[in-house]
Amino acid sequence: MAKLYFYYSSMNAGKSTTLLQADFNYRERGMDTMLWTAAIDNRYDQGAISSRIGLRAEAHMFSPETDLWVDVSAEAAQRSLACVLIDEAQFLSRDQVFQLARLADEANIPIVAYGLRTDFQAELFPGSAALLGIADTLVEIKAVCECGRKATMNLRVDANGDAVKEGAQTEIGGNDRYVALCRRHFMEKVRG
Repeated sequence: MAKLYFYYSSMNAGKSTTLLQADFNYRERGMDTMLWTAAIDNRYDQGAISSRIGLRAEAHMFSPETDLWVDVSAEAAQRSLACVLIDEAQFLSRDQVFQLARLADEANIPIVAYGLRTDFQAELFPGSAALLGIADTLVEIKAVCECGRKATMNLRVDANGDAVKEGAQTEIGGNDRYVALCRRHFMEKVRG
């Protein structure tokens, strides 16, 4: 029976790199995969998953309107899918996470989702909350704080590097907007 996996971490832990390596491993063995990424993430090429170390692969894009059950099922009718890999899974809706679980349970397609656990205010993203609630397997990918301890938090910073404490939950950015920190250093910077 296929499973729904959720690999989560803070920023800069290598989630996209890990996803692209998994995709390569499947393809190297002659197995088909289907890659997805969030349409809202416009940091790199639209319709591609890119890692900070230079790896890249074309991907389908999901938006809040995307019915993953319908789209993946249609693709699986055309070719045998060994796995579906999803980047930026924090941007999935709760309904989309349940569609992914249905794909694992009813279509017997392994689903591996990669994403952030929390936002810059230490709040769960809707997609992450649903995945943490129903995924068969949860795997934390480790990132490193400036002090050397495990980074679990995402600090949003302004152009001067100062902590941003308010704003929309979703603001796309990379190292220019976010710093991965351990909880202690996150709290120190938020308190100012």
